[in-house]
Amino acid sequence: MANNDYENKLNSWIEDEKAALGIINHVGQLWFNKSVELVLFRNQLVDRSASQIMNLHEYGKNTIKQTISVQDTLAVIAALSALDYLAPSKIDVGKLTAEWLAEKANYASITDFLTTKLASFLGNNVAHITPKDVVLYGFGRIGRLAARELIAQAGKGEQLRLRAIVTRGNSAEEIIKRADLLRTDSVHGLFPGTVIEDTENKALIINGHTVHMIDAKNPEDVDYTKFGINNALLIDNTGVFRNRAELSRHLQAKGIDKVLLTAPAADIPNVVHGVNHEKTEIKEEKIFSAASCTTNAIMPILHVMDTEFGIAKGHIETIHSYTNDQNLLDNYHKKYRRGRSAAINMVITETGAESALKKVLPHLSGKFTANSVRVPTPNVSLAILNLNINKDVTVEQVNDTVRKYALQGALVEQIQYAHSNELVSSDVIGNPCPSVFDSQATIVSPDKKSAVLYIWYDNEYGYTRQVMRFAKHIAGVVRMRYY
Repeated sequence: MANNDYENKLNSWIEDEKAALGIINHVGQLWFNKSVELVLFRNQLVDRSASQIMNLHEYGKNTIKQTISVQDTLAVIAALSALDYLAPSKIDVGKLTAEWLAEKANYASITDFLTTKLASFLGNNVAHITPKDVVLYGFGRIGRLAARELIAQAGKGEQLRLRAIVTRGNSAEEIIKRADLLRTDSVHGLFPGTVIEDTENKALIINGHTVHMIDAKNPEDVDYTKFGINNALLIDNTGVFRNRAELSRHLQAKGIDKVLLTAPAADIPNVVHGVNHEKTEIKEEKIFSAASCTTNAIMPILHVMDTEFGIAKGHIETIHSYTNDQNLLDNYHKKYRRGRSAAINMVITETGAESALKKVLPHLSGKFTANSVRVPTPNVSLAILNLNINKDVTVEQVNDTVRKYALQGALVEQIQYAHSNELVSSDVIGNPCPSVFDSQATIVSPDKKSAVLYIWYDNEYGYTRQVMRFAKHIAGVVRMRYY
């Protein structure tokens, strides 16, 4: 009897793994043939293994409380692939499959269901997207992750196209070194693709994309049109230029249309995608800031809490991984404490989190204090929000509210609801959401007037994904979405 149970479970697993392999095939076909990106409960399926896909179904069952089988998902994806014309789009096939299982009695077939649900996605009259050239100005931690993401999300090249990377120096030796840094990363692992150095033409060939490596000492010196680059979005990730006057120098270069800074700035729009991007004028404005990694982590949760309960005041404390701004060993630094060895010390320092409220959620400005502690980890940080609430709350109310926003509405790409009792910082490496809400850590005071919330964030990758989302919005290349 026990042996039969063993064999049955093993055979069931094998059939599920076969189905997962079928999903991988359809996901690739839809992505490269139709520019249709499939996700499963907001988790990407492109470049995922069979075991990862099966684990995502477990995530759906345990966290999203949606029980769908790998076989069910395969059936829906196969039917999607067979549709005659499906517009470039991003579709949550987990949500779609759950809806099919709940509503299939109302439809004659899966195809009938899909053509009804996705009616606005079908047909030749769907608006066409004009691709946007992208230039990366700088090639540090964020620049290299942005390059990886731009290539990974290229598909048929109908959205953002990485055309050039600007650095100081582009000799053969420098190009080879930068290619190696793109291929390998001590935190994020190997780049899942090919990088070929074309030193003769001063370019990198990344998964078939020709990316020019341009040497420039000043932003205004480059003529990008010489490289066939026109009306491009330039993403400045150097951190050198921090105000409108300095960033405007990029617009003096031929071929640049708009500029996006991957750092906070004082006199240009600071935007957290999902929170205030719709309120930002993108047609007339030329220069934007994607704010900071911490700002992108805390603003979605603060927005939820203030919308649902009202925030009287609070304190923000970030436990932040060390960065290149600190010294590896004790040495001179223009800021106090940051000169002490980052690898062996916890370092109290300032954060711009409170000042960011003035730009993103201005009605909360003046209600918060904020500080930061840098710690000896290379990546992933933690924001602790201590909030005084206008309404009486319980742990269950807080968690259920954040969970609702993580599953539906405008913040589904920004907030991930985590339920694991064992969650630690390394588990968040590579998480595409800027706010990973640790539901098991939520604390509410006995008088129900205050709450302490813990928000994890990959301060490199999660932030870079936010930059990519906002870049697509600025460039006008956002696809239709079924979330």
